Amino acid sequence: MRDDRAFFGHPAGLGWLSFCELWERFSYYGMQALLVLYLSNYLFLPENIGQVAGIDALRAAIESVTGLRSPQQLASAVFGLYAGLVYLTPLFGGMLADRLLGRTRTVVIGAVLMALGHFLMAFEVFFLAALACLLLGVGCFKGNIAAQVGSLYAPGDKRRASAFQIFMLAIQIAVILAPIVCGTLGEKVAWHWGFGAAGVGMVLGLIVYLAGRGWLPPETPRAAKEDARQPRAPMSRRDKARFVLLVGLIPVLMLSIVGNQQFNNAYPLWSQKHMDMVLLGFQVPVTWLQAIDAFFSTATMIASLAFWRWWASKRREPDEVTKMALGALLAASAPALLVIASQTIAGTDQKVSLAWTMGYALLNDLGFANILPVGMALYSRAAPMRMEGLFMGIYYLHLFIGNTFVGWLAGFLEEMSGMQFWGLHAVLVASAGVLLLLIKLLFGKLLAPEDEAAARA
Repeated sequence: MRDDRAFFGHPAGLGWLSFCELWERFSYYGMQALLVLYLSNYLFLPENIGQVAGIDALRAAIESVTGLRSPQQLASAVFGLYAGLVYLTPLFGGMLADRLLGRTRTVVIGAVLMALGHFLMAFEVFFLAALACLLLGVGCFKGNIAAQVGSLYAPGDKRRASAFQIFMLAIQIAVILAPIVCGTLGEKVAWHWGFGAAGVGMVLGLIVYLAGRGWLPPETPRAAKEDARQPRAPMSRRDKARFVLLVGLIPVLMLSIVGNQQFNNAYPLWSQKHMDMVLLGFQVPVTWLQAIDAFFSTATMIASLAFWRWWASKRREPDEVTKMALGALLAASAPALLVIASQTIAGTDQKVSLAWTMGYALLNDLGFANILPVGMALYSRAAPMRMEGLFMGIYYLHLFIGNTFVGWLAGFLEEMSGMQFWGLHAVLVASAGVLLLLIKLLFGKLLAPEDEAAARA
């Protein structure tokens, strides 16, 4: 199988896995594009919220921490919890696959659960059950299908990096299309049509995955897994210090992403009230704003890669922490831009132009391109031998905590002016950039690669 070059010089299994992932991400981002709008504009309104089974217990749990919540505030809090838990459940999905079911069975179970969750969204009473199915489904699906991509290649196969680029390209296609298709159906026809389209996408992904099973990597025999579980070498003093530092970085990384994560939470809610969504006589669905962001995200990731490649050909390339600090400072200018937009309409009934979305997306995505993927590179490089999985799990904690925090922050949308709300986000993201520069100054030697650290000693 590893010698197969049937798919753009790669194993045929990469094509099946990429196409499956495209549909899974289509379903996920289609649902996510609609969720906070659906909750705040319909399901959590006083006349509808009573239909949701179990909502009183969830609301009481949230309000025991945050205080009383309005429909919009409760919607943002629930969305934040959902978006955060999406990054926590794959840890358990990976253990389930490794220790009990194997990756193929776990991925199939995840796909079935996600499809069920999307279709349950058509029934208000089952809303929380639908979210539970989606979270469990993503947990079973997300990490394991990516692991199967890696298993298509031998350890020294240089095609591995380009394979994941192809895999990520499929995801980006889905991220652009999902808000347009599911969002248009949900906003222009009916909410349940949008969720139903997401469910159909997941069913298509499951069909693709089952059809391509013959080209997927074989499961590792249990005996081989047990043989591989040899005792780890004890961590060195340097490894322990790195571990403490990288755990301590999590709150800083959490602050660095709040502007980016609000694009799916507070930003569409703010936009539907304060942005002129009519273009050439057509009422642009609010969910399309996320498609704009996805387009800029793809373009800026490519631009960032090209820039640093050019920079490295001229002078020394900065380390990961410096890149993340610069990325955070740049990303902070995106909510700062919305402070200006809010100021232009303060005290009036006017609305801002759609062009502000493009400015926000451009600045935010340029910065974010140097935060999330660069952080992944740092944590994977700094991990001690045979502890890479643990360190990546630790890294994803900032997305779990960050999305939950963003859900709480979005509650201030009703209590603050636009200038105050987005100004707060600009300060939080900028503070992360400053803290990262300080960490670089104080602990740069500890996080440097081993050969570089030895040269400095």
